[in-house]
Amino acid sequence: MRSLDDIREEYEFLDADERYRLLIELGRDLPAMPDALKTDATLVRGCSASVWVYPTQDEAGRLNFLADSNAAITKGIVALVLAAVQDRPAAEVAAMDVTKALEPFDLRNQLSSNRTQGVPNMIALVREHAARIAAA
Repeated sequence: MRSLDDIREEYEFLDADERYRLLIELGRDLPAMPDALKTDATLVRGCSASVWVYPTQDEAGRLNFLADSNAAITKGIVALVLAAVQDRPAAEVAAMDVTKALEPFDLRNQLSSNRTQGVPNMIALVREHAARIAAA
């Protein structure tokens, strides 16, 4: 997965249509999420599209998330959220201000409100998963 900084560098030079294409590309690049993990527990509430986020942890204690959506742009937004938190320790993700990390993308002004309404819920679910893993 590309780093958030790398994505931001590219994003800043693109016009609105190209930014949509970049988000779609980011979503396509997400590793496949097995259907068995798309459950009520991994479903992000409040999104206009269906979005699932599932956490895993590697041997070094870093979080890795699997995610999917049934909408291409939304899946790209999920990929952007995950780029901010992927491969970090659970305690760091739980304490992280992901919203601030995503501010340079100005998603609220770049995308329709339907596309961004679930972003806070995506972030909240990621942080909840991280806090639960950090506490274990």
